[in-house]
Formats: sequence, C-alpha cells, structure tokens
Amino acid sequence: MYFNELGILRWIHIICMVYWLGGEWGVFQTSYNVINRKLPMEERKRHMETAYRIDILARSGIIMLLPLGLHMGHLWGVQPFGGNWLTLMWVLFAGWLGLAWAAFLYRESDTGLKLTQIDEKIRFLVIPVLFICAVASLLGYGPFLAGESQKWFAAKVLIYSLMLVIGLKLRFIMREWTVMFRRLAVEKDTVGLEAVLERSIRTGRRLAYLYWIGIGTVAFLAAVKPF
Repeated sequence: MYFNELGILRWIHIICMVYWLGGEWGVFQTSYNVINRKLPMEERKRHMETAYRIDILARSGIIMLLPLGLHMGHLWGVQPFGGNWLTLMWVLFAGWLGLAWAAFLYRESDTGLKLTQIDEKIRFLVIPVLFICAVASLLGYGPFLAGESQKWFAAKVLIYSLMLVIGLKLRFIMREWTVMFRRLAVEKDTVGLEAVLERSIRTGRRLAYLYWIGIGTVAFLAAVKPF
C-alpha cells in the first residue's frame, strides 16, 4: 500500500510539474499578442483570454505541488508531519485551489479581482513560512530532516519558495492586464496605458527565464535527490 500511495502521488506530482512548466511557456508566448498594438483590441482580448485559460492550469499545478511534495516527503521520512496533519493540510490546500479557480471564473469582474488579491495574500503567508523552514532545516534546526542524503528535500522547498515569489510577481502582472484592458476600452488617450502594459510584460518575460531555471532545478532535486 505504501508503494502504491507513493507511486500515485509521484504520478500526480509529475503532471502538476508539466502543467506548471508548460503553462508558463504558453502564457509567455501569448503575451506577445496581448501587447501587439497592430492587432484590433478584440483580437488582443482574445489572446489575453487564452493566456488566462492556460495560466489557471499552471496556477493549479503550483498550488498542488506543495501538498503533494509534503505528503511524499512524509512517506520518504524527511518530513515528520503525518496523520491528522496531512489531512488538515489537504483540506486547506483544497480550499486554496478552489479560491484560485473562483478567481479565474470571475476574472472579468470586481469579485474576481478581490479573490485574486486574497490568493496573493495567502502566498504572502506561505512563502516566508516555507523559506524559514527550509533554511532552518538546512542549518540543522528542522522541521525537515537534513541528514545524509536528506538535504535535497529542504533545498527543494527553499527553491520552491523563491519560485513562489516570482510567481507572485507574475500574478501581479496578469492582474494588471485585466485593469489595463478595462481602461483601454473606455479611455481615448491610450499611449501611456500601452506603455505601462508593455513595460509590465517585458518585466514578466525577464522573470520567466529565472522561473524556468528554478522549475527545472526543483524537478532535478526531486528526481535525482543528489545530496
């Protein structure tokens, strides 16, 4: 039963990693048409809609990777919290995933923007907790075990927390798209708005390169467990 449980979790973990990496690439490519002033506004909005539909899978993968990793870490013996703690963890993360999907479904409304902001606030809590736990564990203080051939887990959590920081910035950028396109639809002088939109997307593209390197590193640590 142990091996079946671990195997299923690993399988889901791989799928979530694929959605995370592939989804970010899809949003990256779609952003070129989002800021293309030569395209009609309706066409640009369609590309933005496509980007959001791709992004929700990447966003779901990001959220799911954490409980999956912690659950597998317990089975591997590098994460000491099991039993009722794992059950509570899954309930909380299911709520977070539901919030992300609700924000996606209502993305064109004020409600969607508010839900997105709540999603972002959760990350402001999760990121420092993961970062502190990972660094403390690597220094030998726990909570994760970091003995011989166990440090990879804390290192993976550390890099994952840093990727959440980049992901949070990319969330800000996508939320800005929604606000900017609302203003572009009603304002006559759009030169300044277009410049802001292009600048934010250029920033997002630069961050995307770091994002892919980080995602690849997390996958490497999970697969190879080098130290």
